[in-house]
Amino acid sequence: MKYRSLDSTKVVDTIALLGKRIEERFPASKLKAVCDELHEIAKESQAKSEWIGRPQYGLRFAIGFVIVLGISALVFSFSLMDVELTEFSLNDLIIYIEAAVNDLIFIGIAIFFLVTIELRVKRRRALIALRELRSIAHVIDLHQLTKDPHRVKGPRLPTPSSPVDQMSVFELSRYLDYCSEMLSLTGKVAALYGQQLGDSVVTAAVNEVETLTTGLSQKVWQKLIVLQQPDVDE
Repeated sequence: MKYRSLDSTKVVDTIALLGKRIEERFPASKLKAVCDELHEIAKESQAKSEWIGRPQYGLRFAIGFVIVLGISALVFSFSLMDVELTEFSLNDLIIYIEAAVNDLIFIGIAIFFLVTIELRVKRRRALIALRELRSIAHVIDLHQLTKDPHRVKGPRLPTPSSPVDQMSVFELSRYLDYCSEMLSLTGKVAALYGQQLGDSVVTAAVNEVETLTTGLSQKVWQKLIVLQQPDVDE
């Protein structure tokens, strides 16, 4: 049971440790600031996902009170009706049945709307948080975008607009590896919401974030593979 769910504390601690590793290896890099932002988002997500996973008893009580009050008012209104059964015709019976069915349908819709308020509130909060995670994933991708392994391994013929890159092969491999780890951890933070809320809409959004981070991470690993290839003497 211990390893059947993600531990949000472990995820947050892992991101914090990654930030320290980046700072120690690249103290002047902006990648550390991005990792710090991811760490802040992860801490917020920890609190949000825990809130989403808890039953909101105050909201449930308020919804239950409104439902009971509405049903009581409906029953009371029926009790005030003065109907003479001897004067009932078949047409009257059909009209009353049709009206009762329509009322029951509207009552059912109203009850369904009230009962699902808690789910919709939690869903909205999760979707907003997942949108932030999609954004941070793209920010991470931007930081590795100009890191070209061919330029590091091959002859450097920069133009005036070429990005400044003074990393060695080893340093670039570590930089790209940190980007890949950050993308993977971004997907893990997203998974916290899917773990706490069994909603198809949230699950689909979590899968989209994980698909995005996996795809971006594959781009990083393609560069790492190039770095690991032995140099060919010309």
